[in-house]
Amino acid sequence: MINRMKSKPIAYLTSFYPGVSHTFILREIEALRMLGLDIRPCSIRQPPSDHLTGEPERAAFAETFYVLKAARNPLALLRAQASLITRPSVYLRTLKLAWTTSAPGLRAHLYQMIYFAEATLLARYFRRNDIRHLHNHFADASANVALLAAELAEIPFSYTLHGPAELYEPLKWALRQKTERAAFVACISHFARSQAMYFSDPEHWYKLRIIHCGVTPELYDHSGPGRENNKTELVFVGRLTAIKGLRVLLEAFGKALETDPELQLTLVGDGDDRAHLEDLAKPFGSAVRFMGYQSQADVAKTLTAADIFVLPSFAEGVPVVLMEAMASGKPVITSLVAGIPELVEDGVSGYLVPPGDAETLADRIVELAKTPAKRAEMGNLGRAKVCEEFNVGTEAARIATLFLNGPGDKIRPSPCTTRQDVDL
Repeated sequence: MINRMKSKPIAYLTSFYPGVSHTFILREIEALRMLGLDIRPCSIRQPPSDHLTGEPERAAFAETFYVLKAARNPLALLRAQASLITRPSVYLRTLKLAWTTSAPGLRAHLYQMIYFAEATLLARYFRRNDIRHLHNHFADASANVALLAAELAEIPFSYTLHGPAELYEPLKWALRQKTERAAFVACISHFARSQAMYFSDPEHWYKLRIIHCGVTPELYDHSGPGRENNKTELVFVGRLTAIKGLRVLLEAFGKALETDPELQLTLVGDGDDRAHLEDLAKPFGSAVRFMGYQSQADVAKTLTAADIFVLPSFAEGVPVVLMEAMASGKPVITSLVAGIPELVEDGVSGYLVPPGDAETLADRIVELAKTPAKRAEMGNLGRAKVCEEFNVGTEAARIATLFLNGPGDKIRPSPCTTRQDVDL
């Protein structure tokens, strides 16, 4: 058991918190606080009410500093500029950094000036709350703000690299410059780390460390579905958007249904593709259900009731929802992309299929639907994998090591085990 550690406050920033697809950030913050770190959540935007699906999300919302909410007060924005202009060299140096790290084009430079204004509000918040370190999840727009706010406040910053979106446009998001200025970069997989290596100077590779996103395995019931019928329940959890490959899933489901008419498919989540997906699903009648957003507790119940979890995305990092399904003892069928093979071993804890391949996806669905013993075996092996390598408590202790001691010399930092009070 780790004693509580004294630390100066650490700000955690992202673009949108607490969003339904970012519950892993909420869990990471909770786990770091259990270790004694003083974490202050910040977000650029506020989530709408339908993202506040449970008490943990509502509590997180209540304590988060929202940049755009603060920006609505012109006086606050003026005060932020006034407090910084007393240090003109820092102000001008950061303004130059904003300009030189912008993507090409007038529109990009205008956005960068907006990010600079947001950064002045954050920097004022940091000074008023004695923030000593800034960590940002994702490497896109909020990381632009983080880079500038840390420079204005003259504190170190770090970021977690997820992908895939940031990796598609490394020049737009200035990955090289962010890594150069970061105290460390927490990469969620070996794949993400390799891409960061490609887009950065080798001089800074020592900063690239692997910290998995994680779940709390004991929160998930892995006793198996509590049903007494012959139906096989497939479940998807995530955003209903094109990148998740759900049109391919519905095509595959239709093929599989011809072989096994007892299949059921539940889609949990919402998004801009929902109306079209509902139209595509009409021929299947009650065999396909759309459940909308659910709380963490309700997602856990849905996973418990399922037989197979399906995630046919075209692009991913290492999806936390796969970890949740595996923690629930479910076999998974998912795409062979990016860092997913670091979590799911083909033929062991589930099946990896080529993205966009509806025929192979249908074959795997039918195969697992017919073999409950194989489902149980895969589910047990998948849960063991998550417990060993993707436990949020252990991963939080690894990133705590980075906060307290810097990058060190291990690609996978050892979990923090100090019993001494540490003052960041």
